Amino acid sequence: MKGESAAQSAVIDDDKGLAHSRKSAKKRDAILRAAIEIINAKSFALATMTEIASTLDVRDTALYYYFPNKQALVYACHVRSLERFEHLLTEADQAGGKGSAKLERFFRDLLLDSARNGPQLYFGDHSYLDEDQRQMIDAWGDRLKGLLERFLHDGMSDGSIVQCEAALVVQLLLGMLIWLGKWVPSVEDITVDRLMAAIGLVSLQGLEPRSSS
Repeated sequence: MKGESAAQSAVIDDDKGLAHSRKSAKKRDAILRAAIEIINAKSFALATMTEIASTLDVRDTALYYYFPNKQALVYACHVRSLERFEHLLTEADQAGGKGSAKLERFFRDLLLDSARNGPQLYFGDHSYLDEDQRQMIDAWGDRLKGLLERFLHDGMSDGSIVQCEAALVVQLLLGMLIWLGKWVPSVEDITVDRLMAAIGLVSLQGLEPRSSS
C-alpha cells in the first residue's frame, strides 16, 4: 500500500509539473505576442516592458520572470517569428504541386497564421541585439529567403511562373508581407479571402505566364 501511495504521489506531482509547464508556456506565448504587436507598431526603442505588461494586465516584474531584459524578450520574438515563418514555408513545400501553388499556399497560410496567432516581428533593424544574435537571425532569414526563391525557380521550371529575377522578386514579396503585417490589424472586417484576392491581383497574377495568342 505504501508503494502504491508513493507511486500515486509521483503521478500527481508529475501532473502538477506538466500543468505548471503548460501554463508557463502559454504565458510566455502571450508575452511574445503582445511584445511583437507593440514593437511592430512603435519600434524597439519606443516599446517598453511596462507597456507590454499592461496589455496583459500584469506588472512588468512578471515579464522579468521569463525574460531578463527587453533585448532578450525581443530576441525571443525574432526567434519565434522565424520559427513560424519556416514552419509555414516547409508545409507549403511538403504539400507539393507547382511552384505557383506553393507560393499561393504559403501566402494564405501566413495570413491565416497571423489572424490566429498574431503578427510576426517584421523589423529590419536589429542593431540593438548582440552580434551573435544578429548573425543568427541574418543567416536564418537568408535561408528562408532561399526557400522562397526555390518556389519561384520551381515555378519557372514547371511553367507556372514567368522567367524572373527570383532574389529581387522575393524581396518585393517580403516587402508586401511586411506592409500587410503592419497595416491589416488596423482594418475592420478584413478577411483572408479578400487579402488573397488583392495579392492575386497585384502579385501572383503578375507572375503567371501570358498566353502567346
